[in-house]
Order: sequence, then structure tokens, then C-alpha cells
Amino acid sequence: MVVRTRHPGMQWTLFADLADVAGDREVAVDVDAGDATVRDALDALFAAAPGLEDRVCDDAGTLRDHVNVLRNGETLDAEDLDDPLAADDELALFPPVSGG
Repeated sequence: MVVRTRHPGMQWTLFADLADVAGDREVAVDVDAGDATVRDALDALFAAAPGLEDRVCDDAGTLRDHVNVLRNGETLDAEDLDDPLAADDELALFPPVSGG
């Protein structure tokens, strides 16, 4: 008998106003590490917190300038969103930051 253990999903950490829009700083999403990509986890985040999509993506579904998607502390480029997830990946989303 083969028992398949399913990873309980991934968790996003959201910063600044993105946490306000989502209603929490941490949002769990139901994707399987190894079978899913960063983009899949991002889409699941938008499904869990629909108000985020307009804040993070433009009308074409492309990440807005200066929105940072991080995996394990590393900023991802658009092409990195199609990379597969590992069970221990830490995902985070930062909004544009301005200073003065």
C-alpha cells in the first residue's frame, strides 16, 4: 500500500497595505509543493483574497512595477514565477515602497 502525504499548502506573508487588503499578514493557500509553481501560489492567493489582484497586477495580469514577489528572501523576476515550489519555500509579497 502506498500512502501519499500531501503538503498542507503554502503560506504567503504580506507586508504593508497588502496585509490590510487581505485582512491578515499571513494567508495560507492550497497548493501542493512540487506540483505547483510560484504563479499557481500567487493565483491561489488572489482567490483567497480577491482585493489583492488589482493592487498587485495590472489589467493584463502582469505584476505592477515595484511589486516584489519573494521566495526564500530572493526577489523573483516575472519568468521565475513559473518555477516549481518546494515544501519549505517561504513566499512573501511587498507593495511598492516610496520614500522621501
